[in-house]
Amino acid sequence: MNHHAFVIEAEAEEGIKVAQAWAQMKLGMKAKGNPDVIVLRYGLLSVEDARRATELASGKAFVGTTKVVIIAASRAYHEAQNTLLKLFEEPPKGANLFLIMPTLGGLLPTLRSRVQVLEPAASRSSSQEIPESATEFMKASKEKRSVLIKKLTSGSDEDARRENRDEAIAIINGIEAAAYASGRTTSRHRELLEEVQILRGHLYDRSAPVRMILEHLSLVIPRNLL
Repeated sequence: MNHHAFVIEAEAEEGIKVAQAWAQMKLGMKAKGNPDVIVLRYGLLSVEDARRATELASGKAFVGTTKVVIIAASRAYHEAQNTLLKLFEEPPKGANLFLIMPTLGGLLPTLRSRVQVLEPAASRSSSQEIPESATEFMKASKEKRSVLIKKLTSGSDEDARRENRDEAIAIINGIEAAAYASGRTTSRHRELLEEVQILRGHLYDRSAPVRMILEHLSLVIPRNLL
């Protein structure tokens, strides 16, 4: 899975905001007036469109060595996705790629396997949108977090374990939203966002060790995140 290539399941403008927020938080790149943050909007993504995106991603950055290419499309021909496959598998040095679509149902498995799914929760800017369970987890003491983690890992059957895993994902999404909403760009916050991406990916696995993931998450949350 490539750490410089992402897909976002969202409407175009919402997804673009998520990608731009990521670029500002992780790379320090503001979107407004920045020629190295490129936004491409399409209805139906064609092979020609995919080739154009590849050309733009392969070109040199105007400032520094890093660029961001955001591709928003309502739908994408399979041939166009195949054209993007090599680009997303091995992005050019310094290039960070985003593909935004309203639904990922039509995404080719070969392409999806080469990207990270970036959750729209990353664009949240208000603590009111953060799930109560995430707020409770962030504000809790070390001892209280241990109690919460134990509760979320005590499911007695598959349905209970699935609900607990979903709750753990909601907590991770809420912590990510809080990190973005804080507007901070310290190394600790950047590291937290990197950890969130990795841990959330593990949680989507049915056999994920939820206790270990949440315990690790508890250790990397900066103080006073809210």
